[in-house]
Amino acid sequence: MGKVRVYELAKELEIKSKRLVEILQELGADVKNHMSTLEDDVADLVREHFTQERDKKQKQPKPGEPAAKKDKPVQKKTVKQEPVQKRAVQVEAAEEPKKSPKRPAKPVPKAQTQIVGEDEGAAPAKRRRPKRRDSRRQPSSRGPRPAAPQRPKEIEIPESITVKELAGRMSISAAVIIKKLMGIGVMATVPQSISWEAAATVAEDLGFKVILPEIETVDPLADVEDPPEKLQPRPPIVTIMGHVDHGKTTLLDSIRESHVTQEEAGGITQHIGAYQVNLQGRKITFLDTPGHEAFTAMRSRGAQVTDIAVLVVAADDGVMPQTREAISHAQAADVPIIVAINKMDRPDANPDRVKQALAEVGLIPEEWGGDTVCVNISALRKEGIDDLLEMILLVADLRELKANPDRMARGTIIEAKLDKGRGPVATVLISNGTLRIGDAIVAGSVSGRVRAMNDAAGRRVETAGPATPVEVVGLADVPEAGDELVALEDEKLARQIAAQKQEEKREAELRRTAPITLDGLFERIKQGEVKDFNLIIKADVQGSVEAVRQALERLSTDEVQVKVIHDGVGGITESDVLLAATSDAVIIGFNVRPDVNANRVAEREKIDIRTYRVIYDAIDDVKAAMEGLLEPDYVEEVMGRAVVRATFRVPNVGVVAGCYVTDGKVARNAELRLLRNNVVIHEGKISSLRRFKDDVREVSQGYECGIGIERFNDVKEGDEIEVFVLKEVKRTL
Repeated sequence: MGKVRVYELAKELEIKSKRLVEILQELGADVKNHMSTLEDDVADLVREHFTQERDKKQKQPKPGEPAAKKDKPVQKKTVKQEPVQKRAVQVEAAEEPKKSPKRPAKPVPKAQTQIVGEDEGAAPAKRRRPKRRDSRRQPSSRGPRPAAPQRPKEIEIPESITVKELAGRMSISAAVIIKKLMGIGVMATVPQSISWEAAATVAEDLGFKVILPEIETVDPLADVEDPPEKLQPRPPIVTIMGHVDHGKTTLLDSIRESHVTQEEAGGITQHIGAYQVNLQGRKITFLDTPGHEAFTAMRSRGAQVTDIAVLVVAADDGVMPQTREAISHAQAADVPIIVAINKMDRPDANPDRVKQALAEVGLIPEEWGGDTVCVNISALRKEGIDDLLEMILLVADLRELKANPDRMARGTIIEAKLDKGRGPVATVLISNGTLRIGDAIVAGSVSGRVRAMNDAAGRRVETAGPATPVEVVGLADVPEAGDELVALEDEKLARQIAAQKQEEKREAELRRTAPITLDGLFERIKQGEVKDFNLIIKADVQGSVEAVRQALERLSTDEVQVKVIHDGVGGITESDVLLAATSDAVIIGFNVRPDVNANRVAEREKIDIRTYRVIYDAIDDVKAAMEGLLEPDYVEEVMGRAVVRATFRVPNVGVVAGCYVTDGKVARNAELRLLRNNVVIHEGKISSLRRFKDDVREVSQGYECGIGIERFNDVKEGDEIEVFVLKEVKRTL
């Protein structure tokens, strides 16, 4: 028998793959996802099931038919109500003569008319009472008399309120309030506004408890949840990642040349960092930033742009160190991964070896029972590109990516630059809503108004919907990549928010919280700030990586979980430091050193890099940091400098340097460093310090002295002596 894929059957039945998977699992079929296979007999049963459901829907009666039958009983009810009303009127009229026996008996229909007409000529005293009683009794026949309104015990008064509104809230005559106001020296009329203090004084004088109204502060940049009925499907946003020279750029070029529309294919005049392709009438947005450095740089600023990550792996090379880094970055961002096994046209291509290596790092292919989609492609020959794009759309369908185009736009700055002719230009990827020309916008600490928008082909556009990349002109300054762009209705409000963000940014830079370090780990554990202690481990060989990882993970306690977010073989690179910055991690290096770029970035981002040659030192340091038992640091403090002007040989003592103190002071119990042409010749201790023939404890700047160096005699004229002490500094834990 033949087999059929779940997504193929879903396409045939015109339903979503996810819905079909749920139905099959309810029926007891052994399916896991849209790539699972079904036997022909099972597929036939599913087809019959959906055919029967459609037939039932067609046989159901039209919704208009039962409504016509229900009209008749409604008419009967309305007919029956008329005699009841007449009978109630007759009972009312019949009771009235019994209450006033002096009144002559008249026909029932004229009873009420007679009462109204008698007011003009008869005595008023006798004839007003029945009228009053009537007016009191009449409502009683209709229902219970409403209770008198009770005065509220508490009253909420806004900052400004009119006398009329205050009287209404207190259920008191406005004249009483005006009288009270006059008593406190405030002259006001009924429609006039009074201050909160005056209103509160009057309310408290009348026995009310005044409550201050709660002022709700609404963040104008806060994202409001959209109603489900307004959400519409949007294109997925895809990032290409992978190792160097595995074909990331070639794949992007092949996709662009194959699936960009004809108008755009020859007309891409500028690079805006993102573009869209079309497949079967559906769009896919690609971020044109190959590599995971840009991916992490954006995530470090809080941007979550990517929906799907495509991991490019060469079939003839396999999983490489940068591939592992890319996997770690994507998993840290919780983004689904599709593996594109590239270079299948090479004679030594071995996709099974690649899948085996992927399984070792946790990406188990679907063919082996996992959930990672793997597609064989050749970017150079443009083979398998359609299959890759189709898999991207399938994964996007499972994630049900939706957005609301009928609202003010929100997006993310992909990249920004300062153009000579146009000023600040930002590439924006719209995530929700629609951006229009003329909208006031805020991006981080920068505000402006959209003056012009260009798409990936350089054409002017008036609007940009969800998942659409556009180039925006009109910002007052260049924003940072990863900043959130929000469209507002009021430009003045946008400028105020931008000014506030600039102030917050300055304050944050002044009181910037340092990333986690081994020194400060224990204090942050005590304060409850640290639950997971993230580590990045790099070593010279894979065996050392595994040994260090297992040893450190065993240090986990109830308070802190040691979590290795990435490990690898080789030196500590800039990418490792960026990952540590975004994940708040400490880097542990075993028999490896950071390169120049990594050191520079680590110094800027204040990332703690620890290198070791003995595995037990690494374990002891991490353990001591977690327990708060790190040894104190010794900090060198320079006390002064002296120049050697002459040397004297003293019997039984050695060479004594005759010096002139040029800076600071020289102390007897300090240590010294002998410099010759700024090169360190010797480090040691001062054995003797004399001024003339007297032993002294210290010699200040501008005085001469004799300095004896312990166990060292090679002192020459012109040498410099730097005097310092080692101070014990307790680590901040």
